[in-house]
Parts: sequence; C-alpha cells; structure tokens
Amino acid sequence: MIHIRYVQEEDRAFWFKLDKHLPESEFERKIRDKMGYVLFENDVPAGLLRYNLFWDNTPFCTMLYVDFESQGKGYGRKLIEYWEKDMKTMGYGMLMTSTQVDENAQHFYRKMGYKGSGGLIINIPGYEQPMEMFFVKEI
Repeated sequence: MIHIRYVQEEDRAFWFKLDKHLPESEFERKIRDKMGYVLFENDVPAGLLRYNLFWDNTPFCTMLYVDFESQGKGYGRKLIEYWEKDMKTMGYGMLMTSTQVDENAQHFYRKMGYKGSGGLIINIPGYEQPMEMFFVKEI
C-alpha cells in the first residue's frame, strides 16, 4: 500500500539518507511550512519531494528522489502528481523544476508534461557544474 504525507520530524533519518543537499535548518522549515512530502510503501519510507517558491510565488520542485530499492515502481510519478494536485488546490497555476543536462531526470519531467524553458550555466571556479535545465508546467 502506498501513501504520501507532508514530511515530519520522525522522517529526519530517512530524509537525510536520500537528501545530501538540504541544511538541517531548512529541513525544519520544510516541516513547518509543509514544503516536503514523503512517500511510504507498506509504511516504510521510499521517496521524497521538496519544493520552494521561485520568485516567492511559483512552486519549484528542488528535489525528487526515490530510494534505490524502490525505483522503477512509478513512485516518482506518484510524488509529482501528488505535489501537482496539492499546488493546484492551493491556487497555483504554474510549476517549475530543473535538472542538470547530464541527468536522465529531464526525460522523466518531459513525460510528466513539463516543457523546457531555458538553462543556467555556472562557471565560477569551485562551483562549476553541468548546465541546469529549467522546466515549467501549467496546472
């Protein structure tokens, strides 16, 4: 059985097992502001999604990750669909996300109806990374 809920304090160990980028203080904000979700498979955490507000008014998915053992079961799709529905209920009309050009996630987002909307190149020494591709979707 699959269910999704907002992230809670008891999810901390699982969350940081998958999410190596989020500072501890931001995790607490995700709980407080309900800006993160955990997907459970038979009451065992299997995936997560977190977001921020781009321009302070547009939901931007900043992390979607499914535990390795649970990949390939459609859980990423379930998390995105749950988030989209939640955002629509809150009155938002557009969503954003991004991924690096060398990651396969771009194909997933396109299948989910997201359209490419440009990219960002960071070439500052010590911060270089492959181009970040941005995606948008009307909901």
